Amino acid sequence: MSDPVNGAERSLGQLVASATAEMSALVHDEIALAKAEIRQDVKRGAIGGAAGGTAATVLLFSLPMLSFALAYGIQSWSGWHISVCFLLSFAANVLLAGLLGLIAYGKFKKVKPPEKSIASAKKTAAVLQNAKPHPRPERPALPVTVQDKAVVVGRSSA
Repeated sequence: MSDPVNGAERSLGQLVASATAEMSALVHDEIALAKAEIRQDVKRGAIGGAAGGTAATVLLFSLPMLSFALAYGIQSWSGWHISVCFLLSFAANVLLAGLLGLIAYGKFKKVKPPEKSIASAKKTAAVLQNAKPHPRPERPALPVTVQDKAVVVGRSSA
């Protein structure tokens, strides 16, 4: 159960230090796993956010200039009334924004929780819940004078 160190058993302090170091390493490894999983999801979310932001920017800033240019281009090509040409121009802009919005939605839909990290943390919690503490020896009873002093201090501070 305990590893011999130079022919002698390890002390309680050495065991506690070893357990603390192992728990610290386990926590650091779980954090590294969570960072690796989250990094991928953040990248997907950033791409989706950029696509959504681009969709909004295109719709906002391109509408006036693009609409006029497209409407006058359609009118000179087809000879239709200018109001019909402006409606077609607007429809083209809405279609472009809808396409970019669908790209953004698809990227956001792929973002998911860090499943490996969650599973690892649950396993660690299950192991720690089943761990039983080492039985401690009974403490000797305090002398009567110390117990009496504790009662007097308790009464005086109340």
